[in-house]
Amino acid sequence: MKMKHLLAVLLLLSAVSAEAQVSRWFSRYAKPQTESQIVKQYADSLSYYKAQLEQLQQQNEQLMAQQGYLTGNPNLYRLFAPTTFYHDVAAQQLTLDMDNAGSNVDVENKNVNDALMNIYLSRPDLVINSEDRLAAVGTVNTEIDTPVIQNVELVEKVDETPQTPDEEAPVEVMVTKPNFWTFKGDYYLQFLQNYISGNWYKGGESNYSLLASATIEANYNNKQKVKWDNKLETKIGFQTSKADSLHTFKTSEDLIRLTSNLGLQASKKWYYTLQLIAWTQFSRGFKNNDSRIYSDFFSPFKLNLSLGMDYNVEAFNKKLKGKVHLAPLAYNFQFVGRRDLQKAFGQEGKYSMHDIGSQMLAELEWVFSDNIKWKTRFFAFTSYKRVEMEWENTFTFQFNKYISSNIFIYPRFDDNVARDDHHGYFQFKEFASLGFSYSF
Repeated sequence: MKMKHLLAVLLLLSAVSAEAQVSRWFSRYAKPQTESQIVKQYADSLSYYKAQLEQLQQQNEQLMAQQGYLTGNPNLYRLFAPTTFYHDVAAQQLTLDMDNAGSNVDVENKNVNDALMNIYLSRPDLVINSEDRLAAVGTVNTEIDTPVIQNVELVEKVDETPQTPDEEAPVEVMVTKPNFWTFKGDYYLQFLQNYISGNWYKGGESNYSLLASATIEANYNNKQKVKWDNKLETKIGFQTSKADSLHTFKTSEDLIRLTSNLGLQASKKWYYTLQLIAWTQFSRGFKNNDSRIYSDFFSPFKLNLSLGMDYNVEAFNKKLKGKVHLAPLAYNFQFVGRRDLQKAFGQEGKYSMHDIGSQMLAELEWVFSDNIKWKTRFFAFTSYKRVEMEWENTFTFQFNKYISSNIFIYPRFDDNVARDDHHGYFQFKEFASLGFSYSF
């Protein structure tokens, strides 16, 4: 019975579609109408649709009264198959003998033909096939030369599906406290040996030198606003010389330096920073065949406290990294424990000296390749009465994990010490070494 209702709906839709096309034509090309004409046409259309519905209802009742409608009617598939143009549908509608047009066609097939004819006239774009094309294709071939054989493998027993327990085991959730600290270090032990015979035509003397260095860093970063970097640098180097009859060995490199930097993030690369730098040396400093002590532990001792901003440097595809500290306000403290060295460091007759001024510190590392890198540190302080600048450069050539070579170049300017007749206030140190290194 559902098929009867569906057929009735199709007939109604075809009639509505044809009426809608006529209405659109009149609305586009007809002359403007008055309000009373529009109301009259609307009332007439309602009466027309009422009559159409009553007619469809009568036809539906006739179809429901007939027995066996859903069986024995092979033409029903035409309504559900892809829309096809059939000759008998057009012949029934276009015949000249109107009296005998439906004599040889039963009511069910006539209704199917009427529905198809409405589709041909109102929606020709939906017709995608024709009866001639179906005839050219031919009927379905029922002859099968080679039977289809399914290759089915049977097993004796199928593995049972694992049963999920009703009660799941409790899941232990472990919450670990985040660790914002990172640690790293860099160590190397290098030496240089130079032998020259007594009759060497250019002169010179044999000597040995040893250099040890350790750098340890402990840095805190909570990934939000606060960053605290701490670095401890130590260097000690010794050398021997046959020309020096007073000292078996002397220090060639001597440094203890702590740098602490507390920053509060202002933007992506800028930090408000409070920085502390303190440095001195391990042992006494001598010159060849001179018993005078030129420097010692806490002679001098320097401390610099500054307030400013840091800029994080990251360039050349992250191969150049570091930071630049700019401090418009800086306090510099210098202490000399040995009284006989106070004059040499610009504070004759007093153990300490205080200065207030401005400061700049740049610490950068540029990795040229996997085995060549350059570390540089530039420090400058001025009290607007005196200037102190240091520029340390270390070029490292890493041959493998444990063997490396260093070239160290260190120019310095300080107008707080006695002026030299040859170099003025400039000082200069350079060395090259080869030996063992280790980093973590």
